[in-house]
Amino acid sequence: MPSFDVVSKTDFAEIDNALQNVTREIEQRYDFKGSHCSVERKEQELTIAADDDLKLKQMHELLQGHLARRKIESGVLDYKEPEKAAGQSVRQKVTIREGIDKELAKRIVKDIKGSGLKVQVAIQGDELRISGKKRDDLQAAIQFVKGLKIEQPLQYVNFRD
Repeated sequence: MPSFDVVSKTDFAEIDNALQNVTREIEQRYDFKGSHCSVERKEQELTIAADDDLKLKQMHELLQGHLARRKIESGVLDYKEPEKAAGQSVRQKVTIREGIDKELAKRIVKDIKGSGLKVQVAIQGDELRISGKKRDDLQAAIQFVKGLKIEQPLQYVNFRD
């Protein structure tokens, strides 16, 4: 029976490369001279430290630009609320999304079942397996899932006949 998997994978090596480029650009840019701005990654969490809200916003733009150059969608980043640090400085935690969480998986399953497509959907850990009798049904399922407005980037892998 033909099937494929819907996954959400993130290449952490590319994220590290993008962070190194952001750090290098912060050190060289004139508007960041003398500032104490930094970006650090610990496992699946980034910590952005900036002097003020304006610099934090600029660092968001830098980070998203460098991720886009590395072919990583900005949807993998989940920004938390900025926290005040010493003086006017600001710190913000950013979670890197990896895998499909339970709520999103249930929503996708419900939407696919409601669409009337002749496919079966199974949740397998942090990914979905979609199977059907015809390849055309599976390709229609891929187009349907792409049509759903989901922030998190999804990949369609392991297509089997």
